[in-house]
Amino acid sequence: MRLGALLLVLTSLVATPAQSVAAPSSRVVGNGSASSCTSQAVVKAVAAGGTITFDCGPDPVTIVMKQTAKVVNTNPVTVIDGGGKVTLSGEGRRRILYQNTCDPDQVWTTNHCDRQKDPLLVLKNLTFAHGNSTGETYEGGGGGAVFVRGGRLRVQGSVFDRNRCDATGPDLGGAAIRVLSVVSAVRISGSTFTRGKCSNGSALSSIGVSWKVRDSVFRRNRAIGNGANPARPGTPGGGSGGAIYLDGDFFTLTLTDVTMKRNKAREGGGAIFFVSNDRTGTMTIASSTLKDNPSLGFETYPGIFFLGKKASFIDGTVVE
Repeated sequence: MRLGALLLVLTSLVATPAQSVAAPSSRVVGNGSASSCTSQAVVKAVAAGGTITFDCGPDPVTIVMKQTAKVVNTNPVTVIDGGGKVTLSGEGRRRILYQNTCDPDQVWTTNHCDRQKDPLLVLKNLTFAHGNSTGETYEGGGGGAVFVRGGRLRVQGSVFDRNRCDATGPDLGGAAIRVLSVVSAVRISGSTFTRGKCSNGSALSSIGVSWKVRDSVFRRNRAIGNGANPARPGTPGGGSGGAIYLDGDFFTLTLTDVTMKRNKAREGGGAIFFVSNDRTGTMTIASSTLKDNPSLGFETYPGIFFLGKKASFIDGTVVE
């Protein structure tokens, strides 16, 4: 190759900019009135992905979901921002929101569906109420309001109230949120979880998933199953982790500036059930208050059942 041609090739390589990544597209549910904010519009917007906001008029609005909104895995980012005025209600009949990278109906995008970083689902300034996944057996059930398998999940400034999942079963849970196979810790901030009811973990539940929860409240959630895990002979199993139920091998739980009060478990861990099967998992609770979380069966700390490598209570945390 002649020197001039070589210099031209090198110059073109240096001058070529890095490939840009397009920002998520934006879409709005509603056209200014409460009546325009419908279940159908939410389902359509979630399927399209991008950043979703709401224009439902000046007053708070409740959108009764007539079917579950489902993330399509070809959309790398879905952000749903309720602006502090939108409640999505499952009407006590159905799950509200679903993401699953391993569900072919939502499109497979890789050959390792359980280990991929996309989609990213971000929930902001929303209320999820009366979600109910009872009878949903696909992927083991749970996730009365929100079910996520694969990708990533973040929750900011949101409220979860009176959500439900199956009343019995040794290893299902998450009346508010159930998570499996995500590639990084679930991050929750500034959120409230109240009056959830499920066999286990009536706010949060997962297997082999790490969580970082900050500036949030868990109150009056109940684990109502019977027989623990593994289920005692003659029982259907469940009843552990009034608010949080975590199981699996290596994972971590970090709670910072969290309040947990009046949660209750029929078996172990009125507030938290944490079992790292290979004893590698760690739990850190900082600047938090856990009070009046009865474990009717068993616990290792007040309101907590912990089996793992290390449990740390720091920065003035109160556990009683």
